[in-house]
Amino acid sequence: MNMRIGGLASGMDIDKLVSDLMRAERMPLDKLNQRRTFLEWQRDDYREMNKLMFDFDQLIFNGVGRQSTFIQKQVTSSNPSAVSVKNISSVNDFSGFLSVEKLAQSATMYSSASVTDDASKTISQIDPTFTSSQVIKIQAIGEDGKLGDEVQITVNPTDTLNSVIQKINDQTDVNAFYDQGTGRVSFTAKHTGNALNADGTEAPEIILTGSFLTSTLKLSSDSDAAATDSDGDGIVYGSKGVNAEFTYNGLATTRSSNTFQINGFEVTLKQETNGSVVNFSSQPDVDKILDKIVEFVDQYNKMIEKINGEVSERRYRDYQPLTNEQKEAMSENEIKLWEEKAKSGTLYRDSVLSGGLTQMRYDFSNEVTGISGYVQLSEIGITTSSNYLDNGKLIIDEDKLREAIANDPNGVYQLFNANGDGETQSTMGIADRLRNTLKSTMDSIEKKAGNTYSTNATFSIGKTLEDLDDRISDFERRLINIENRYWSQFSAMETAIQRSNSQAMYLMQQFGGA
Repeated sequence: MNMRIGGLASGMDIDKLVSDLMRAERMPLDKLNQRRTFLEWQRDDYREMNKLMFDFDQLIFNGVGRQSTFIQKQVTSSNPSAVSVKNISSVNDFSGFLSVEKLAQSATMYSSASVTDDASKTISQIDPTFTSSQVIKIQAIGEDGKLGDEVQITVNPTDTLNSVIQKINDQTDVNAFYDQGTGRVSFTAKHTGNALNADGTEAPEIILTGSFLTSTLKLSSDSDAAATDSDGDGIVYGSKGVNAEFTYNGLATTRSSNTFQINGFEVTLKQETNGSVVNFSSQPDVDKILDKIVEFVDQYNKMIEKINGEVSERRYRDYQPLTNEQKEAMSENEIKLWEEKAKSGTLYRDSVLSGGLTQMRYDFSNEVTGISGYVQLSEIGITTSSNYLDNGKLIIDEDKLREAIANDPNGVYQLFNANGDGETQSTMGIADRLRNTLKSTMDSIEKKAGNTYSTNATFSIGKTLEDLDDRISDFERRLINIENRYWSQFSAMETAIQRSNSQAMYLMQQFGGA
């Protein structure tokens, strides 16, 4: 390191001289750092716009982009305590009447005698003959009314009855239960109805295999046997599954479950109607559908207001990012006011964002071809504001929109979600058009500014930042050399002055001595 002599001989403030000289030398470096800071602000603002568009894209996907949004219906039943009806996937309104002759029931079976007085006992304690592990097999009716696959469970002598019951409940389509009062075990099929084999013939709803089930637990081999009075003494140890029997719009029919679907709506039978008829009908739930469309329009307006604000915000080039030295000379309020100006205009007249806004306006204004009914948003009461200051915001005529939803909710759905040929823009619904535009715009922005997980080398601003970092590092090394040179020169000057002073002093002493 060079020896730094700070003005002892010359009387000059060398520190300040070097500092002032370096301030001038550092000006290009300050400009590089300011450029870097501005690019970071610009990158972050681009990412904020991408987040805004991504959130709107998800709102479309979960709102007006879903058929379920437009098939929400209010369903009325003349006797909801007997029959309830709700819409699942029907796009059209429906109505009808039905009577319930019989409710579906699950097959049951239970022990013919007490098994134990304590279900926490081990199997070997309950049945001393049970000395080795045994694989039991259980088959039961499935949700589709067909006899399900056989399930195998290993029972060990050290297992408790409670633990075996838990295995059965967890692994099979049977609910097992131990009754402390009677000491018996009960099995109930988890699904109602009369079981069928794969070939359509009738089958028991529960089939049990293994001496643990039939001997230790004293159960019948299947639910049919349990429900049969084999001894003629009037005693049975279970009941068969029963299908629901009802008459729908005059047609007598059956189902294995009390809950089933007809033409896209779900019917739940709750009690027998004893010959009386239950009427039901549906109509669009206008309020719920309207709320989703209003939410869509509101979020679109907020998004384009924010983007328009960014692309029209002027840039104040006289207000560059502050250096640390500049901040030290300013108050916090002054720094805040300065940076508000310095940060403005990062996206001024950005072509990607401006192009995305223009394309979205086209997406809304152009009619959807290839569909019947509503082909433009104006037909359902959604128009573009005539005020140019609104920059393309949408306006809703709520009364007209309500009427359109009530008259043809499926037509409103098609306007937003028509598939078309999947390629031609004019045949796509509004929602698909917008999502395509949003994706294209977000992809372009990501090429410029990346995302949270991107490395600088993968997007254009990042590459510029890396280049600036290299230039800044090189310049900082250069400044160190320059500062060392200045100090070396001033030190040499100080040494020369000191030598000159010493020589003058010597001469004065010599002349004085003479």
